[in-house]
Amino acid sequence: MSFLRRQAIVAALTANALRPPRGQRSGLAAFPAGWLFGESAPQMLALTALDAATHLTKGRRTGWKAKAGLALAGASALGLTHIVRQSRQARDGFEDALVEGLGVDYVEQLDEVPSPADLATPWRRLARPFSFADDAVKVISNLPYTEAGRRGHLDIYLPAGEDAIKDAPVLLQVHGGAWILGQKEQQGRPLMNQMAAKGWVCVAINYRLSPRDPWPAHIVDVKRAIAWVKDNIADYGGDPDYVVITGGSAGGHLAALAALTPGDPEFQPGFEDADTSVRAAVPFYGVYDFAGSTGLTNAIAMRDTFLGPRVLKTTWQDAPEVYEAASPILRVTPDAPDFFVIHGDHDSLVSVDQARMFVAELRRTSTSSVVYAEVPGAQHAFDVFHSIRSAHAVRAVDRYLSWHWNTWRHGLEADSGVEPEQVAELDDRAS
Repeated sequence: MSFLRRQAIVAALTANALRPPRGQRSGLAAFPAGWLFGESAPQMLALTALDAATHLTKGRRTGWKAKAGLALAGASALGLTHIVRQSRQARDGFEDALVEGLGVDYVEQLDEVPSPADLATPWRRLARPFSFADDAVKVISNLPYTEAGRRGHLDIYLPAGEDAIKDAPVLLQVHGGAWILGQKEQQGRPLMNQMAAKGWVCVAINYRLSPRDPWPAHIVDVKRAIAWVKDNIADYGGDPDYVVITGGSAGGHLAALAALTPGDPEFQPGFEDADTSVRAAVPFYGVYDFAGSTGLTNAIAMRDTFLGPRVLKTTWQDAPEVYEAASPILRVTPDAPDFFVIHGDHDSLVSVDQARMFVAELRRTSTSSVVYAEVPGAQHAFDVFHSIRSAHAVRAVDRYLSWHWNTWRHGLEADSGVEPEQVAELDDRAS
């Protein structure tokens, strides 16, 4: 492939990462390259510079193709440099979100205040972005929590030390995959490694998928997993009274819905009396509006072209109550647990407006704390592998979970300090 053609492709991918299309079909098509290219911007910048330098050392500086290729390489380098700078700024954005939602003194409830070294960009980690091996963590794999075969299995992540743990906080991870695919081993690894190494017990679950198992099989399995954790996690050193749930995309939807519907008999057939409550939820780039109740074009299109035919196996017109029951934004009550909602403003699969409106509803209705981090430049699934933004997201969630755990076990209140005008601002931004 010629230098000019290579640089044309890089320039197109850079442009897509910088400004992805938002339409239903175009956004879906643009997502894979935009996600991978945007989160690997440092590596792509280095490769672009190396390609251009190699071309120059060969003395190929004349001719319109060489000049055009070098111009494209320069433009790509500028764009990639902007992405890297924006990714590094996510550190301050996450911290601002925590201060806004919890108050400036939230750090007083941390085990220790993070040092500049703790918050620095982990450049060495980026050399192996898809390596999740961690000597500080051990994994117990494929424990059955239902009779659904491998879709009813879970993994437990524990600190690798020989010292036994007891009454440790528990984090339940729900994978994404549009409710039709995905595996427990494929998502949430950076966060689970981080928390398990610090003494948490982390649980990653599979669950039944559509179209073989239509809705509500997915949320029923998540509820069964919560019930299993409360019944069994003490055997692995966890505290069954303190469970937090997290997940991304479809997993973000399921985590939010499970957190908002403890004990709902519709989602707990045969185990209606089981305790499925959680102390907090940390959904990443979740879907919060199955019913299209927000009026958002993105939500309505997803409802009619995907959720209905592929996941719920019924239409909005025939069963609106099913869609409404599955919509976290319609299930918010004053008793909702604490939330930390995270969403990228460049998400081309799930509009960031869904997160804005969901957070506004939480802040309007719930009496618990609500933290919202909107990540500039971030695509869907930005935290799946090691990247600059992923590292800052993991560290921010670590600080949030440490604050929440210490607040809970010390019997302190966790009220949100958000003012009414901030709720109105989120509503305005989404409208």
